[in-house]
Amino acid sequence: MLISCFIFTQIPNILQKHSGVDKNFLFLPLFFRNVSFKMKYNIEFKGLKEGLHDFGFEVNNQFFAHFEESPVDNGNLEIKVTLEKRSSFLKLYLELAGWLELTCDRCLELYRQSVENSTEVFVKFGEGENDEGENIMWVSPEEHQLNLAQIIYEYAVLSIPMRHVHPKNSDGKRECNREMIEKLKKYKHAQAAEEVKTDPRWDALRKLGNNN
Repeated sequence: MLISCFIFTQIPNILQKHSGVDKNFLFLPLFFRNVSFKMKYNIEFKGLKEGLHDFGFEVNNQFFAHFEESPVDNGNLEIKVTLEKRSSFLKLYLELAGWLELTCDRCLELYRQSVENSTEVFVKFGEGENDEGENIMWVSPEEHQLNLAQIIYEYAVLSIPMRHVHPKNSDGKRECNREMIEKLKKYKHAQAAEEVKTDPRWDALRKLGNNN
């Protein structure tokens, strides 16, 4: 794995050496592929009449692969979006529901976590972003569409619970890997016992101190 990663990172240098092309241009196809994928989550608003307009989007593992350092690699979500268009403002109502694949805190196995989230986002037009609180999306005055990829990603991540554990089955028990839990318990007990042991050199110093 490390070897393959090393080879991949060296590809731009190798191609630059033999072709003379700046290595920064060699990853442009990846950049445009990323941008092209996120365009699937665009909403064209300039031609819409005033009122409410409904849209639907889907999210899967390919979606999360386009975000660096994503805590999620796999999942399946359905996103319902209602755009409220008025003469003076735009407002988004988002609802997402589905599952995300997480690592269980108890047994360290992957499991599917059911999630849901909803929010309202105001759309403001301006050249730069101003710190006016959360749930505000800034868009250039010349823009004619909204890209919701980043907002969907952020609220998908926010839907993840603080504690990651397998759900309970019909018997009220969690579907954790019992064998792995027992191994983890033994490891923790062994680690705790190791920490209790003291360095004999410190014990000797303590005896000298007590004698004085």
